[in-house]
Order: sequence, then C-alpha cells, then structure tokens
Amino acid sequence: MKSTAFITLAAAAVLAFATASPVKNADGHHIPLVRRENFKHNTPAQIRKLNARYPQLNIKAGSSGSEPITDVSPDLEYYGAVKVGTPAQTVQLDFDTGSSDIWFNKYTSSKSSTYKKDGRKWQISYGDGSSASGTLASDIVSVGGISVRQTFGIATKESSEFTSGPTNGLFGLGFDTIESVSGVKTFLDNTIAAGLLAQPVVSVFLPSERLFKGKGGAYTFGGIDSSKFAGSLTYTPVTQKGYWQILVQDASFNGASLKQTSQGIIDTGTTLIIVGDAAAAAIHAKIPGSTNDPNNGWLVPCSVSTSTANVGFKLGGKTFNVPVADLAYESVGDGSKNCFSGVQGGQDGLWILGDVFIKNNYVVFSQTSSPSVGIAPLKH
Repeated sequence: MKSTAFITLAAAAVLAFATASPVKNADGHHIPLVRRENFKHNTPAQIRKLNARYPQLNIKAGSSGSEPITDVSPDLEYYGAVKVGTPAQTVQLDFDTGSSDIWFNKYTSSKSSTYKKDGRKWQISYGDGSSASGTLASDIVSVGGISVRQTFGIATKESSEFTSGPTNGLFGLGFDTIESVSGVKTFLDNTIAAGLLAQPVVSVFLPSERLFKGKGGAYTFGGIDSSKFAGSLTYTPVTQKGYWQILVQDASFNGASLKQTSQGIIDTGTTLIIVGDAAAAAIHAKIPGSTNDPNNGWLVPCSVSTSTANVGFKLGGKTFNVPVADLAYESVGDGSKNCFSGVQGGQDGLWILGDVFIKNNYVVFSQTSSPSVGIAPLKH
C-alpha cells in the first residue's frame, strides 16, 4: 500500500504541472500535455486531495507538533506528556538531548492492542549516578500529535533520583550511537524515516521562572517557532554524533574574552552549565564575592540576581549570553546569603551547556545528513 500511495502521489504531481486541450485525428482524441512554468507545487494540498479521493490510502505529509512542558521549580527540569499504546496511556517524561534511550515505569502492556514484546534486557546509567533497568518493548508512541512505532525500555528497577521525582522516566533525544542497546533507533530516527516530520528537527523553548514564570515552554518536533527568538538562528556543526556535541569557541564576560575553549554538548537533561575548572575560575573571578566551596562547588552572592552582566559562549562564530542573574541558581540555605552558582567546574574537555544556557537561548537540534545545532537568543 505504501508504494501504491507514492505512485499515486507522483502521478498527481505530474498532472498538476500540466494543462490540456484535445486534438482529434484518425487514431482518436490525443491530449498533449503542456508544462505550466509558473505553477507552484503544493504537496500537502495534493495529499489532502488524494486522501479525499482515495480514503484507503491514508497518505501522511511531513508535519510538526509541539509538546507543552512543565517547569519544575527552580528550573530544575522540564517534562511533558507522552502517549503510549492503544488506547493511549500517558506518561510524564523528561526530554533529554544528553541521552538517547526512551524509558518509563508507568505502562501496562496488557492494556495496549499495539504492544509488541521485545524481551531484550536493558539498563542505563547517567552522569549524576542515577540509573534504571528493565526490558525492551515496542508500541505506538505519540508526542505533540506525531505518532510512530518505537522501541523503549520498561523500567522494573530505578534509582531513588527517579522514584522521588515528578516524572515517569526519560525521553532521550540524542543520536542512536549512544542507545544502551545496539540497533535501537531513536524517536527522531523513526519519525524522519517515516516522513512524518516537515523538517528533521526538534526545537526547544525552555521558559525560566525569572523571564517567563516557567510558563509556555514546548518541544516542537518537525518545526521551528520563530516567534520565540530574536534575529536569525546561527547554526554550528555537530562535531561528533552521540551527544549533540559542538565546538565552544570561547567564553567571555561582558563581551571580554576569557580565552577559554572546549568541545561541548547542549543538554536539556542537565540543569546547570558545567565547564572546565579553569573556565569556571575565570568566570567567577569576574563576580565579586564568588567562592569555590569544597562541599558545595561554586557559590555566588544571591544578590547577583539583579545583575545586568552577562557570561557569553561563542558558538558558530556568534556569542550567546547567559545573564549573571541566572547564576544565582538557588540559595544554599545556611544563612550566608550565598547561592549555588548556575555555572560549575569539573568538566574539562567536554563542557555541558545545560538548562541555564538553554532557558536564555532558543535551540534547534537538526538531524540532517550533516547534523547541526541552531541557536538564537530568546525574545522576551
């Protein structure tokens, strides 16, 4: 049926380029085809026409869909509703560009008519020491109205970081090269291969409590919401597929270079920005009152929440700012008037630009044959 649909669509496209006038001769009525040079092809319109004429085809055009997300205070993580199975069961998942596995614990396979048993063992561990394990299965997974058959992990064991949180698991958005079980394809792999996305992208708007009261955030699959950012997107190539790894060309403070550079990843599943020790020291040296506490990491005075200064990260030849106000992440709570800094050290060689960066910049993860990351400052 799929090949028939493509043949029918191709035929409709060819006919749409032509006008006709009959010519009568001894052999019957011949209708010559004349190319319309100014015709503007509209594939979605052709698909709607075909679906109306031949309902059994059910052809799908590439589309886009946005999934609203919830901000866990204080911008700790962002999660959204994912539907699984038939009829749909809803799970709340943390969307994570720093991993690739999709897994959850709140799912009853016997209640889904589209469930398929896989049976392979599955386990994953994350950089913060959290972990989960169980078995693989597949079913229809739907996000933002985009549905595809997807292999995922059913968790039977989780570390306390997950059992005590508001989510039921994670929705990995990295590349399939870091899937825990070799051969498993990601949600983006599957939706792109099925032609379900208008563009092979997932775009991210994380709203901070400071700027947006944590409201209105979304992951957009297959599209880009230009109303969320100022100016145009700057794209920087992925230097290694696995994580969304890119080159951080420089770090700066109020536009002045700190002469720090590194490979880095843009990771929606990490709350803070984590850089190398030298870069962390250079940044905090510009913030009076900062200290590197042996137990709590870098601290800044909570009063910097009113600062107008910026820390910058140069990507793709352009600097993208993080207000120092966002470095006052959360009070230490010991009466010292110090806050945990939104920038920490300890990540030499592969910096992590987490939510503190992303909640100030719109990010497009583009999974073309030459993948890249597009970035633009948020409009606010």
